[in-house]
Amino acid sequence: MQIGLDIYINYPGHCEEAFKFYEETLGGSIKMMLPHEHIPANFPEEWTRPILHAMIEIGGTIIRGADVPDAEPMRSVYLTLRPDTPENAEHLYEVLSRDGQIFMKLEQTFFARRFAMLRDKYGTSWMLLCE
Repeated sequence: MQIGLDIYINYPGHCEEAFKFYEETLGGSIKMMLPHEHIPANFPEEWTRPILHAMIEIGGTIIRGADVPDAEPMRSVYLTLRPDTPENAEHLYEVLSRDGQIFMKLEQTFFARRFAMLRDKYGTSWMLLCE
């Protein structure tokens, strides 16, 4: 059996902005960005271009997303980025933590040259692990 595993993230109205940010800062490649043809009645009026389905590839992993009313930030799941150098970990930490929430600051640990846990300004939770 062959089986694929992708990640799907719901955003409260800023999927397109988040994916463009990930494309720019993480070197991702947006593969699809499909807005709703007609905005559903239960969506907030200020959502002028909600995303029905989006897809971005980051580091060989596919992340899919959409705009969903009342979507909440990720809680118990983290996307783990594995930068190859401490300097790259520091750069990622700087850009992803800006206007976000830091759970564990970037530092050297017994298991990593650099490790951090944070949630970015879009509600996506990240671990940075430079082994």
